[in-house]
Amino acid sequence: MRSIFRAASAAALACLAVSAVGPAPAARAQAAARAAAVKSEPLTIITKSGPKRFDVEVMRDDAARARGLMFRRHMAGDHGMLFDFEQDQPVTMWMKNTYLPLDMVFIRADGTISRIAADTEPLSTAIIASGGPVLAVLELNAGTAAKLGIAPGDRIEHAMFKAR
Repeated sequence: MRSIFRAASAAALACLAVSAVGPAPAARAQAAARAAAVKSEPLTIITKSGPKRFDVEVMRDDAARARGLMFRRHMAGDHGMLFDFEQDQPVTMWMKNTYLPLDMVFIRADGTISRIAADTEPLSTAIIASGGPVLAVLELNAGTAAKLGIAPGDRIEHAMFKAR
């Protein structure tokens, strides 16, 4: 029993050592490969000052939603990630293993923006709540919402909202 405990302790220490220095090169390479493999889709936000267009990766299953933008170091200014939660529900997000500061745009089933969590803190495990039922969350580079005048009440145009 003691040898199993030591082996488990050694393995736990090894994991802690790896996590302390950051993701392994293989994890970074996998994140880059996933980003390149995902096909982007057009998304438009209709704001008071006019339409704002983005290319977004859409995360449609639990594994993709859990992975999100983790380990990525760059996202183009006109790109984003759209999380499809498949039904209207309260949603919580966090920034664990996410190096990019982000604006999180919480979207109702009818495509209207309900809330924006601006400039979220990279690598944080703090919970970011939707504040009510939403169908989706759009992640954009931090500061994008303020720069482009994106606000609650604006409308998202994307195939996800037309099909419902």
